[in-house]
Amino acid sequence: MNSKTRTALTAGVLAVALGLGATAQASAGAGAAHSVSGKPSDNITRIADFYGAYIDAVTDEDSGNLGEALRAHYLTPAFQKELAAWEDREHADGVLRAQNVPLAWKVTDNGSTANRTEAVVTLTWSRNTTTKLVVDMTRDSRKIFHIGEKGAAAK
Repeated sequence: MNSKTRTALTAGVLAVALGLGATAQASAGAGAAHSVSGKPSDNITRIADFYGAYIDAVTDEDSGNLGEALRAHYLTPAFQKELAAWEDREHADGVLRAQNVPLAWKVTDNGSTANRTEAVVTLTWSRNTTTKLVVDMTRDSRKIFHIGEKGAAAK
């Protein structure tokens, strides 16, 4: 990774970690432009920001304990405890529901109520292997309070 790429990646991770809903543009391959955009006021953007920054932190072997800081910022305290218990029981990362790190992720709006926003996070592990997680966020505190195979309403 060259220094220009590393600088852009670091700036992007910091912007996401700070919840700025940054807009990024990068060149891929033969100069094809690639854009990512979001708004800090949008809960789906916020969930995507969390997953993007969290996966980067885990991929980078969590230098500086960024993964834990992101959990503290984006997850409710009660869910952090629930997640820790799940991880002890399952011996896997509770945010990713896996022992390894995905190659890509996609966040899709799955509906909202007056109290919560629900998103489907699709994690790509290889060309033909994906898993889907349902992530629920409170609309008032804008914190994630559930990650699972089904939404919080289906629990």
